[in-house]
Amino acid sequence: MSSQTITAETAGTWKLGDLPVHRLGFGAMRLTGSAAFHHGTPSDRDRSIAVLRKAIDLGVNHIDTAAFYFSSLRSANELISSALAPYPDDLVIVTKVGPYRAYDGEWGTSARPEDLRGHVEENLRQLGRDHLDVVNLRRMPKWDSIAEHFGALAELREAGLIRHLGISNVTPRHLAEAQAIAPVVCVQNRYALDRPDPDSDELLRVCGGQGIAFVPFYAVAGEAAERGATTAHDEDVRAVARAHGASPAQIRIAWTLHQGPHVLAIPGTGNPDHLTENVAAGAIRLTDEELNRLGSVHHKAR
Repeated sequence: MSSQTITAETAGTWKLGDLPVHRLGFGAMRLTGSAAFHHGTPSDRDRSIAVLRKAIDLGVNHIDTAAFYFSSLRSANELISSALAPYPDDLVIVTKVGPYRAYDGEWGTSARPEDLRGHVEENLRQLGRDHLDVVNLRRMPKWDSIAEHFGALAELREAGLIRHLGISNVTPRHLAEAQAIAPVVCVQNRYALDRPDPDSDELLRVCGGQGIAFVPFYAVAGEAAERGATTAHDEDVRAVARAHGASPAQIRIAWTLHQGPHVLAIPGTGNPDHLTENVAAGAIRLTDEELNRLGSVHHKAR
């Protein structure tokens, strides 16, 4: 398929609260190196800045980032600020808090509720903003309840530091728990064509019924996760890709967007050519037969 004139607008729009975004966004994790965090080689700064500016040129107005997205030389938030500030009026930057990494890259103790103001302020400082558009609370495995942490973020929302709240890495009961405290505009969970998860499948349905954005992460990476995009594609995925003259990664993005009008895609890359291909995936229209074929891939992986 040709991707020369395809922009993010082609994927359609949704709202994060009162903030309209194109459903094809950009994840900043891979901006900092050949793999996320300290796993790969740090990125070329000029190239990463060029990728961000190209994303804006291609109509992307939803960027997902975090203060803990950094490699030994690069910070995603610093790159975003350097490339895009002063920010376009329609650009929505979504951050997440909860996990913590020390400057040497090691993961530290996850945040206590009283620590979250510091996490929010660090994102504000790095991005050069006076408020954050959306902040996701990333639930850590040891947190059975998110009430105290989410309540702390709700207080920061009331104080004007945050406009909207979301949650990440959660189950349906955590969504209900958060909603009893403050409105939730998005749920960000791991979700991919070849990685079924009953909790995420249920959250996809619940969010659709309530008009909440569902934002999968690692939709392209699959089992490779933070180390990069998977190359392990089912033959059904490859066959659908051939039929569209597309790559398997593009089909994975297209399938993600086809899961509902409330589903947003945030594929990330540090490669300008891959960025163009990712955005172009928003124009792929899968037939019912293709969706059934790909759906069988999703379900048989259970």
